[in-house]
Amino acid sequence: MRHDGADPAQATAASTTDRLALAQSILLTPFGLSEQHLQQALAHIRKRDVDDADLYFQYTRHEGWSLEEGIVKTGSYSVDQGFGVRAVSGEKTAFAYSDDISQAALMDAAATVRAIGNGTARGGRAKVGARRVAPGRALYPALDPIETLDSAAKVALLGRVEKLARARDPRIVQVMAGLASEWDVVLVTRADGTLAADVRPLVRLSVTVIAQQAGRREVGTAGGGGRFGLAYFDDARITQYVEDAVQNALINLESRPAPAGEMTVVLGPGWPGVLLHEAVGHGLEGDFNRKGASAFSGRIGERVAAKGVTVLDDGTLAGRRGSLNIDDEGHATQRNVLIEDGILVGYIQDAMNARLMKTAPTGNGRRESYAHIPMPRMTNTYMLGGQYEPAEVIASIERGIYATNFGGGQVDITSGKFVFSASQAWWVEKGKLLYPVKGATLVGNGPEALKHVSMIGNDPQLDTGVGVCGKEGQSVPVGVGQPTFRIEGLTVGGTV
Repeated sequence: MRHDGADPAQATAASTTDRLALAQSILLTPFGLSEQHLQQALAHIRKRDVDDADLYFQYTRHEGWSLEEGIVKTGSYSVDQGFGVRAVSGEKTAFAYSDDISQAALMDAAATVRAIGNGTARGGRAKVGARRVAPGRALYPALDPIETLDSAAKVALLGRVEKLARARDPRIVQVMAGLASEWDVVLVTRADGTLAADVRPLVRLSVTVIAQQAGRREVGTAGGGGRFGLAYFDDARITQYVEDAVQNALINLESRPAPAGEMTVVLGPGWPGVLLHEAVGHGLEGDFNRKGASAFSGRIGERVAAKGVTVLDDGTLAGRRGSLNIDDEGHATQRNVLIEDGILVGYIQDAMNARLMKTAPTGNGRRESYAHIPMPRMTNTYMLGGQYEPAEVIASIERGIYATNFGGGQVDITSGKFVFSASQAWWVEKGKLLYPVKGATLVGNGPEALKHVSMIGNDPQLDTGVGVCGKEGQSVPVGVGQPTFRIEGLTVGGTV
């Protein structure tokens, strides 16, 4: 609740204006470009009969530090900048990009992509829409996180990780830690006159430890981050990451081979939502569904999950790794309900697929950089909570697996089949956690698995801020989350 008399809408508008001014000062002014030059490039493209066109400018600073064997072994710093130009005609896309930000390079790129159009446009078709600054959100500060700590403080932070981990248990024989900071400034202008900008901070701290006992070595990992400065990693948070990584490694030292077969599986809250992201989320992206290539294609209004299962993709969560003020096509991000009480109610869309499917964009047009085309991508994808206490869900297991952390996995979009490896799991009998297991692989079908969700906990959590999603060679930061929930009859591929 606000008490200062400020209008939240005005605050957002001012933030949008400030971001636009900053983006122009970094991406246009130093190179002798103005909004008029951008309009000329778009008008040049629209001399051909195209359905859509946009320009995407980007400036990115990235810094990384890594510690191993008690010393900071590597440090990196990079600056990248450039622009991408896109024209769309029907289902076809023409795209060109350059790291030379100049009027000549911009017009050359515009001339290249407009060849996708058919013939010469008539009359006013060559005009660009009236200027409209797109409304955006104010989900994170515009600060440059690289500047929020000096180099000595960053090295000292990694040193604290090393000291804490080794002091935690004598079985910890190796500690690795990484600290990454990124500042991303983007400017988007579209043929309909839309002008939008964003200034995106992103930080991440990762901790990896190796524990050794009686000749056996096991790994534990933890970490987190989001869209803020490095002050986020205070002593309490660093200690928590170290505790989590060490605990994971020590638990794995006690693990036994996982049983195999069809059984009850309970997934823990937070990061295990990566299974939901892969097995269900990708299948709800608009491009797969427009092409009929997803197990969810043409199923809007149908039951695709058990009652009580509600799945959202929400790019509007403040400070979250997967959140954006605008997507990479200039649309404000949204809170999109995808599955509601088990019924499929929507897909996530970029501009092109939304147009072809005769629906509206959902703020999910994302790209890895100016050198990549946008496509429908997830932001923060999660399941809402239910009515059960987490302890009740675990206690309900007669014989099965309780999985609390996951490593890698893959999914076949068309069939919906997925395979996921649990990096931490427990064997449970009569509601009791008996011992940790290693080598548990969960095998199933996304839409079918969700139909067999029988209990949903009241403990929904988001991950700590570590997710990276890959699609068609592009990687973007994302968030995942879920409550504790139980699935019946999931196949577990184990070692015994």
